Amino acid sequence: MDNNDNNNRTRDTKNTSIGEIFLRIIITAIIVGVAALLTPGFTINGMWSLIIASIVIALLDYFIQKIAGVDASPFGRGITGFIISAIILYATKFIVPGFNISIWGAIIGALVIGILDAIIPGRAM
Repeated sequence: MDNNDNNNRTRDTKNTSIGEIFLRIIITAIIVGVAALLTPGFTINGMWSLIIASIVIALLDYFIQKIAGVDASPFGRGITGFIISAIILYATKFIVPGFNISIWGAIIGALVIGILDAIIPGRAM
């Protein structure tokens, strides 16, 4: 019976992680959309660009966490998390069409995302 319990827990963990990733992408889309409205030098041309950018940002954040062990939340690891968050935003510019951000926009956007992330429950980056 213990073996079945372990198998059920494994399946529940996998379902939870997929749900968490999906929720993370939705929260990221909301926060990045609001940040684009509030930040000069940061524009997103259309809903699809926002959705794709949210997926790219979530994936970049996930890979950085797994490889480097650094939390890319703007306030997750102090200045390191803030800088990595700005770099992720700026790098997304080169991957997603319709996602336009300047270097200063990425820096200010990371600050805005950090503030919104503290207000909105969940985790954006």
